[in-house]
Amino acid sequence: MSLVGEERKTFIMDLLNLEGQVKTFDLVHRLDVSSETIRRYLEELENENRLKRVYGGAVKINLNGGEPSYLKREVLNAEVKKLIGKAAVSLVEDNDVIFIDDGTTPLQMIHFLMNRSNLTVLTMSMPALHLLIEYKNKELFSGEIYLIGGKVNATHSRVTGSIAEKMVSLFNPNKAFISIDGITLNKGVTAFDPDRGQLANRVIENSKQTIIMTDDTKIGLTQLYRMADWRDIDVVISNAALPKGWESTLNDNDVTWIKAE
Repeated sequence: MSLVGEERKTFIMDLLNLEGQVKTFDLVHRLDVSSETIRRYLEELENENRLKRVYGGAVKINLNGGEPSYLKREVLNAEVKKLIGKAAVSLVEDNDVIFIDDGTTPLQMIHFLMNRSNLTVLTMSMPALHLLIEYKNKELFSGEIYLIGGKVNATHSRVTGSIAEKMVSLFNPNKAFISIDGITLNKGVTAFDPDRGQLANRVIENSKQTIIMTDDTKIGLTQLYRMADWRDIDVVISNAALPKGWESTLNDNDVTWIKAE
């Protein structure tokens, strides 16, 4: 495709508005230009406050400055989330007590738990609860289900608040699977919602192992509330490879980065 610079940038923005994100390698093929040229266009568009560059591409700017609703999050990067969810289940063993948070990425784990037996699953996610109940009634899930109770957030289909934090403190999961809204080398992992972030803090404190699940669009972003530092994390699972320059910090904090494939 042979287009002048501004036309190419318009194409990028049209695609971004349609799909919610763009990937550098995809744009290289679509526009038939080098990756350096694409990165220059993305940098120019970011300087114009028209998009936000992230690892491997760019995403739409969230004009509301807040977390998208559950329904909007559910359809974003659906295939990538399934890939990450399947990789996460490889860490789950029979008889484990696991926490699955409200993220649409950890939710995908449930589809792959049928080969694990005698699990105990804790969750504060209404969609996760409904899916677990459905699988249990079909005898596709073997184990116990605990819903963390508290204040219901209808927009995000989750439970948070002081009551939920108190209930979480009563359990000691083997593994906690946590979704995030941002991850950077200097700030660790962050969330849009302080209530959700605070609950995640409590879960991480009580868990033997903390597994962060993130797609590549969250890499390089920092949101309002710091959920955890690198020293609090054991594993990161992503569809992206470990970013350049991160290896030393992860090694210093004994963090394993798994690329879901």
